[in-house]
Formats: sequence, structure tokens, C-alpha cells
Amino acid sequence: MKYGLIGKRLGHSFSKEVHALLADYEYDLLELPGEEEVGAFLQKGDFCAINVTIPYKQTVIPYLAEISEEARAIGAVNTVVNKGGKLYGYNTDFYGMTAALARMGFRDFSGKHALILGTGGTSLTSRAVLRALGAASVHTVSRTPKGDAISYEEALAHHTDADVIFNTTPVGMFPNTEGSPISIDAFPRLSCVFDAVYNPLSTVLVSEAKTRGIPASCGLFMLVAQGFRAVELFLDTTLSPSLLEEAYGRILRDKQNVVLIGMPSSGKSTIGRALAEKTGRPFIDLDEEIVKMAGRDIPTIFREAGEKAFRDIESEAVSIASQKTGAVIATGGGAVLREENVKRLKRNGILCFLDRPLEALTPTSDRPTASDRAAIEARYRERLPIYRAAADKTFPVGDDFGDTLSLIRKELLL
Repeated sequence: MKYGLIGKRLGHSFSKEVHALLADYEYDLLELPGEEEVGAFLQKGDFCAINVTIPYKQTVIPYLAEISEEARAIGAVNTVVNKGGKLYGYNTDFYGMTAALARMGFRDFSGKHALILGTGGTSLTSRAVLRALGAASVHTVSRTPKGDAISYEEALAHHTDADVIFNTTPVGMFPNTEGSPISIDAFPRLSCVFDAVYNPLSTVLVSEAKTRGIPASCGLFMLVAQGFRAVELFLDTTLSPSLLEEAYGRILRDKQNVVLIGMPSSGKSTIGRALAEKTGRPFIDLDEEIVKMAGRDIPTIFREAGEKAFRDIESEAVSIASQKTGAVIATGGGAVLREENVKRLKRNGILCFLDRPLEALTPTSDRPTASDRAAIEARYRERLPIYRAAADKTFPVGDDFGDTLSLIRKELLL
């Protein structure tokens, strides 16, 4: 291995994809089971440059000839460059987090009070960044506080004047995406929320902040930006900032689900299947998933168990599908009626409303809530404002579904 990443478990790493977009070297992933193996690997020195991830960001330090100022301030190294047999350590997470905050519009936290949730390596990066940007006070919050850390109870009792919250815990991370480390409702002065989690693309914490109009972001841009800086160190070069934006946009598009919402017979399944085929993405038809889960067709579920039972199964199917990344998902016409479904689908997805005119919608017997003309007209009037409110993008659907498919691909750069 000449270039790559070392860590204990690397199954969910995006690093290989990031480096492939930024440089033309082979980038390998090497899982090392323990500190002894890490030491042996570094002492052998048969590499040009590597990234280091948990739990070895401190383990590597004794093997390095020098470490950068940022790495020293944080107490962790995530990049090691071999220069003529001597190993030099850097921390590109500092650059990545600073770049992510700057992209959000935050370059100065002077006078601001900050809370960092969690005490791991990213917490140390957060503290260094907040200090560098001039925060007036920084408190680390922990479930088991030690040293200068405070408890969540103390944070809620004495620090509700916080302006900034950084989450560095794994709460809300795949596969347990329903959780949030803290309720932001307790912090009326919040003006910035940053969550280092990047899977899902939008956590519960970030989604709640955005709902309140608070600038908020998850950690995907930070991940790409730290990789961008690592490439510069690997190759001893300076890359164009436009390359960072291009790489981020590409990875975001690749990871984001395209979720199609709209009325029955609006073309969700047909257009969704064609879009998946054209772009090489997996296709998930939620109605088909419901039938598999229930072991019976949808009219039978409605007839034997009622609509609420159907909606409960549908919500379970939504929960499973929303954990996927890079898929095309065709929802049932009523999937967006439950707010929880919309929130889940938005965690990894962009919701696209297929807006087909009422007169073009066709009632059929396999759609229990839209089985005749009167029913489909009633559903249309009820649901149209819900579709519009839930949608991130709206695409008109005419007689030729191919036109809509082309519009979606053009708009979403697929």
C-alpha cells in the first residue's frame, strides 16, 4: 500500500471515493486489529502517505518525527506523510471542520458560547477550532463527565444561553438514525448547529435545527474537505478550491436518494424504474416492499386490516428504505401523510413531487384510496398542499414520462 487509510473497522468509510475524485493514485483501505500491528506497519514505513482513523489517531504519534501545530493542539493525527524515511503527522480534520463552518458562513465565533457534545477525537478538533475562531466559552458535555466536562443535566440547567452546538457523538448515526443527543428547544439563542455525523446526510439534530431556521450542517463536507487537504499533503501540492466543491457535489449526489412523491398514477414507479436504470442506481418501490412485508396485496390489506394497519406497514417500509443511500425510491401516494415518513425520507433523500394534472390521473381498483373518479379527485384536493410542502423539487408530468425523466436528470445532475 502506497496511499490509503488505516483503522480498525473501515467498512463504512467514504475515503476511497473522496480520494478517487481528487487524485489519480490507488487508495487502499487497511484494517489493523490492534496497536501492535499499527506500530509494525509504521516502523516498516513501506508507504508514501496514509490517513489514520479511529482508534489509532493517538497511537501513531510516538512513531512520528514531527507533528503539525494543529495536530499538537488537538492531540491527534489523521494524516501521516513519509518524507525520505521520516514520518510527519498532520490533522486535516481541523481544516475540514473550519472549511465546513466557513461554507455555512461562520468564520468568527467571537463572543459566542459553545457546547461540544461528546469527548472523543472529534471533540478535541471541535475545541481547537472553536478556540481558533474566538469563542468566548467552550464546554464539553458528556454522559459520564470527567475533568472539565459537564453533564447533560448541567448543560440544560446552566448553559441554555449557548449560541453554538457541535455534536461529536455517534448519536443519530446509521443504523440508529432516530436518535438525537439533545433537544435544541432548550436553547433559544442557538445560531449554529454542526453535527460531525455524515451518515445519514441529515441527522435528527440538524433537521430540527433547520426547522427552527437555525443554520445547521452534517459532516459530509467536512469529510470531503479533510480529504482534500490530505491530498495536498500527500502530493505536496495546492489544489483548486473548485475541485473541493466538485468532489463534494459528486459525493452528495451519489449518496443522496431520489425520492419520488405524488398522486397514484402520477408515474412514480414508471419514471423511478427508468431513472434507476439510466443512472445505475438501485430502485425501491415502497408499494412492492409493503406487499412483501405483509404477504398480501394492498387492496387485501385495506379490506382485512384497514387503512391504519396499512399505514403502519408503510411507515415501517419507509423507515427501512430511508436508511439506504444512492437509491431511487418510489413512494405510495399516501406515504407523505405521516410527518414522520417525510422526516425519515429527507434524512438521506431529496423529495421530488411528480405533479401530474388531475385530469390525467387514472383511478384503478388496485389503489383503494383512489379507486374511482370521485375518490381520486377528493384525494387530489386533500394531498396537493401536503405534496407541495414536503417537496424539495417539483417536476411537471405530461403525456410523455420521458420528458419528466430528462428534467429530473438535468435538474439533479444525474
